[in-house]
Amino acid sequence: MLDKTNVRKTLETVKAEGRTALTAPEGKLLCDAYGIAVPDEGLATSADEAVKLASDMGFPVVMKIVSQDILHKTDAGGVIVGVESAEDARAAYATIIANAKRYKPDADISGVQVQQMVPAGQEVIIGAVTDGSFGKLVAFGLGGVLVEVLKDITFRLAPVDKDEALSMLDGIQASEMLKGVRGGEPVNREALADMIVRVSQLISDHPEISELDLNPVFATKDGAIAADVRIVLDHDQPEPRHRPSQEEIVTAMNKVMRPRAVAVIGASNEQGKIGNSVMRNLIDGGYNGDIYPIHPKADDILGYKAYRSVKDVPGEIDTAVFAIPAKLVAGALTECGEKGIPGAVLIPSGFAEAGAPELQEEIVKIGRKYNIRMMGPNIYGFYYTPDNLCATFCTAYDVKGSAALSSQSGGIGMAIIGFSRSAKMGVSAIVGLGNKSDIDEDDLLTFFEQDENTKIIAQHCEDLKDGRAFAEVAKRVSKTKPVVVLKAGRTSAGAKAASSHTGALAGNDKIYEDVFKQSGVIRARSLKQLLEFARGIPVMPTPKGENVVIITGAGGSGVLLSDACVDNDLNLMSMPDDLDAAFRKFIPPFGAAGNPVDITGGEPPETYKNTVRLGLEDDRIHSLILGYWHTIVTPPMVFAKLMVEVKEEMAAKGIEKPMVASLAGDVEVEEAAEYLYQHGIPAYAYSTELPVEVLGAKYKWARGAGLL
Repeated sequence: MLDKTNVRKTLETVKAEGRTALTAPEGKLLCDAYGIAVPDEGLATSADEAVKLASDMGFPVVMKIVSQDILHKTDAGGVIVGVESAEDARAAYATIIANAKRYKPDADISGVQVQQMVPAGQEVIIGAVTDGSFGKLVAFGLGGVLVEVLKDITFRLAPVDKDEALSMLDGIQASEMLKGVRGGEPVNREALADMIVRVSQLISDHPEISELDLNPVFATKDGAIAADVRIVLDHDQPEPRHRPSQEEIVTAMNKVMRPRAVAVIGASNEQGKIGNSVMRNLIDGGYNGDIYPIHPKADDILGYKAYRSVKDVPGEIDTAVFAIPAKLVAGALTECGEKGIPGAVLIPSGFAEAGAPELQEEIVKIGRKYNIRMMGPNIYGFYYTPDNLCATFCTAYDVKGSAALSSQSGGIGMAIIGFSRSAKMGVSAIVGLGNKSDIDEDDLLTFFEQDENTKIIAQHCEDLKDGRAFAEVAKRVSKTKPVVVLKAGRTSAGAKAASSHTGALAGNDKIYEDVFKQSGVIRARSLKQLLEFARGIPVMPTPKGENVVIITGAGGSGVLLSDACVDNDLNLMSMPDDLDAAFRKFIPPFGAAGNPVDITGGEPPETYKNTVRLGLEDDRIHSLILGYWHTIVTPPMVFAKLMVEVKEEMAAKGIEKPMVASLAGDVEVEEAAEYLYQHGIPAYAYSTELPVEVLGAKYKWARGAGLL
């Protein structure tokens, strides 16, 4: 049973005294309350007390300065290790006090901590930080030089369970060190995981703990003990962000994304105006709901009766699309609230992004008052193709499919629209989020999770206003639908100065990386990857296992494809002898079986067909990567049609496996790649990386969703 009473009292005392850091004895009290192993210790305020404490504990001991003004004790010469006798203890006390006074003459010194020496072991760091977007995070890394120089540390949202804590031990580059190398003994993983869980619970229970370090923690085969505790507080806790329930989000988002009636505020008959483009897109896009143009003077807009205000419209309106100047939005939004309109799509710019945060704060208050869910401002609008809805000033888009994409940036949104059109990628939705005054990525995830027309969600973001809410929703959604995210801004520039080692190591992008992984999110590293993942992942069936085989007509491609498999965490299958022999029946003696299977470039179409058929038929192979080399013996379109023929032949027998293809050759391979893609085989001309990246992304999702 945790004794949280003393913890609360201690934290209140520190706050009352105007301090933001706990002393070492106070840190020990918190650790004891949560069952976090720390050495025996005591506080000495004189050399005599230091001698008595050390003698009672038994030599050797460690002695450390205790001062709320000196957090980094070693820098101040405030730590002496291996004190062996009473005489040494007396001398160490004097030295530590003198060093501390020299380091910071005005420091308030409480005394010297006398601490039991802990057994040597593998040094690790267990810590915690508070992130502006994700909230409380627990951290783990190797201690000493490795964590300082290599920044080899991993983060998870707190609190964590035992399984997540164990995954952290494997989540650092130097994880092998924990398993025992060069004759060293492996550490007690259960003890380390248990300590991570307890730290995560401590910081979750007490939000004012902003940073925490257990550094070093000495891990041995018998257990783990924290030699030093550093805890930093932030007494000014922000108000929790307003968050509707999941049911409320689904209800509201269905009104916004699938409205039965749309008002266009600022509709216009004048070409070149945003209000004109929005009206034309709604009409030309084939939207079947009611359209109500709103204009202060016009009687008719593009053949539709116009109204002075939304309040004059006789029927119900689900969503209002705003195409008016920023300064007029608040007034019109208030009228929407009085009309009872649940959704607003705010296209106008000129808010927080343009140095006018007060305008944005005003509309947020209005939206909250009337319970209006707002998309934007500063956006291009959105598309929802199943309902032929083009609520945007961009060109209409009508290629229907199962990919839902969103972007925070208008420019990236245009790239998404252009790529989708060029690649003939069917989409269910394309959404602009802009300033995210209200609706953000997790609202979209919640909507697309229950949207029967969406099979994959791909999102571009520059920040997450509520990373914790996003992670919680993504963790649930990714179990059934792939979630791909391109996070822009991978540097930690602008991060606030930290008081702890853990805080100093908490690079913003590293946190995103680890939380995405924890949440089952597939991270795209470029806009190209985001788009290709959105297009390719839904095309392929889910693999039934990890064994990947490469079949190629070019040895060079085989090597590059193998490298790409390593880069994308794909398992190149070790070829069993019987399967090796089976492949060799179809390839020339100078070809190479094994994996990759190199059929050589001069082989006729039948060789490709036979080897790929064998790869699909054998249950031990779960996915195929095809490497094609353009030859006159097997021209590109001959290869493409053969591959589709074999795929469909096997599908008729109930055999379906992911296949991707890399095509090297002259321009004819472009047509062949497109043909393969249109028939369910993601294929790329001139690239050995992209097809493997797409297959790797499918595997990441399948693993995270527990499907392998």
